[in-house]
Amino acid sequence: MKVILNVNDEIHEADIKPSDRLSDVLRDKLKMKGTKRGCDTGGCGACTVVVDGKAVYSCSTFAASVEGKKIITIEGLSKNGELHTLQKAFLEHGAVQCGFCTPGMIMALYAALEGKKEVTADYVKEAIAGNICRCTGYVKIINAALSVDKGGLKR
Repeated sequence: MKVILNVNDEIHEADIKPSDRLSDVLRDKLKMKGTKRGCDTGGCGACTVVVDGKAVYSCSTFAASVEGKKIITIEGLSKNGELHTLQKAFLEHGAVQCGFCTPGMIMALYAALEGKKEVTADYVKEAIAGNICRCTGYVKIINAALSVDKGGLKR
C-alpha cells in the first residue's frame, strides 16, 4: 500500500505493508537515521518522534496510522543548518554521551516543553520517564532541559 507522510514539513510517499512500523519506514524508506531502534517494544524511548504535538514511540506505531498527521523527527528540529535550542542545550550541558538515547530524549522533551513557560525538574523527569539513558544519570539531561527558554522553544 502507498502512504503519504508529512515528515518534518515535507511530504513523502512510501510503499509499505500494513504492518510496517513508523520507525522502520523513517529509517529504511526515508533514510532518516536519527530515529533509533532500541527495544522495538516501546520500552526504551530511543525511537521517540513527535506526531501532532505528542511524543510517540515510533517502534510501536504503524506507519499507516499516522498518514495525514504532522510528524517531527530529530532531523526536523534544526533549521538552515542551525541546531534547535534544545539540541544546543544538550551539547552545552554535556547531556550527550554515547548519543544513542539523545534523539528520542530530545523529541520527548520537545513535545513536553512546547509552549510551557514554567518548568520544574519534576516536570522534566516526568516528561522523560519513558526514555532510558544508560550513560548520563539524567542530571545533565534535566539541567539541559531546564536551561532552555521555554517561550522560544518553537521556531
